[in-house]
Amino acid sequence: MSLIRGTALLGFADLVSQLNGDPDRLLAAYQLDREAIGDHERFVSYRSVAGVLEAAAQATGAGDFGRRLGSRQGLEILGPLGVAARTAPTVGEALLAIENYMSVYSPALTVGVRAEPAGSTATFEWRIDVSRPPVHRQAAELALGVACRVFRLLAGDDFLPLSVQLRHEPLVDRSDYVDYFGCPIDFSASRYGFVFHARILKRPLRSDSAVHAVVQDYLDTIVVPTTATTVDAVIRLIRRTLPTGTLDLDLVAEQLAQHRRTLQRQLAAQGTSFARLVDHVRRDEAERYLRDTDMPLGQLAGLLALSEQSALTRACHRWFGASPSQVRRSARSLSGAPVE
Repeated sequence: MSLIRGTALLGFADLVSQLNGDPDRLLAAYQLDREAIGDHERFVSYRSVAGVLEAAAQATGAGDFGRRLGSRQGLEILGPLGVAARTAPTVGEALLAIENYMSVYSPALTVGVRAEPAGSTATFEWRIDVSRPPVHRQAAELALGVACRVFRLLAGDDFLPLSVQLRHEPLVDRSDYVDYFGCPIDFSASRYGFVFHARILKRPLRSDSAVHAVVQDYLDTIVVPTTATTVDAVIRLIRRTLPTGTLDLDLVAEQLAQHRRTLQRQLAAQGTSFARLVDHVRRDEAERYLRDTDMPLGQLAGLLALSEQSALTRACHRWFGASPSQVRRSARSLSGAPVE
């Protein structure tokens, strides 16, 4: 479900107005009810939220609009989920609560924290889990801006990520990102997220076990049911492993604790196959990278686990009826981004 709480745009109208824009016109253009904005009890379309953020950046000339809005939001946008986090015994358990109940805030989004085995670092990752996702560069920067603020609230004002990963090219000067996040930035990365010291996860919080238990019980009653299928699970795994170049059916089946033949039968029963899903993910990723980044085509072919650039060219002709360069130029002209 492509939905998100109205608090996702908390502060939107004020920020647009301060930048001499017209928030009502922008919201109306994306069929967003002004009364729902900032209201945790109301769900709005995630596609509309992503779209209005991009439109606001263009209308106001603020390429950093998402991050500016992120500086105005914090744990409060999560409602009772934020309470569950603040009453957890440690930072790690607070983040686990957010991960487990993220669908209460938005079924369209997932977040995760993973500590490196026997390592000193951990990663936070933010993902949008909808088919054919809309342009969401501003939404991603908003999400990471809010995530850093949440980490500072939980772990302490001294928190800084070690590095930040963005899946798109910089929307403003690169130095602006470094100033904002306080660390090196990896653009055209394979994920949206950041790396941080794993020891932060063990920091104790001023927990309240009774309140924490009550809030979690409440969240269990309102958690948005997922309609995840085998296809959904396979697609998520393909997206994660495709950039590593190690993707194959046996690996995915192992991750799902299934025999490859069992997985093949389940996919066939749902009217698809592993090869079709890989092609589907490759198409989505190719479209996004061509639209949002200046990544060289040879590098993009490798990221999609294609044998060579010519394989990418053939695939683009099959998917889009055009070469990769033509797809990039067309996407840039439609989005208003500069075309080289």
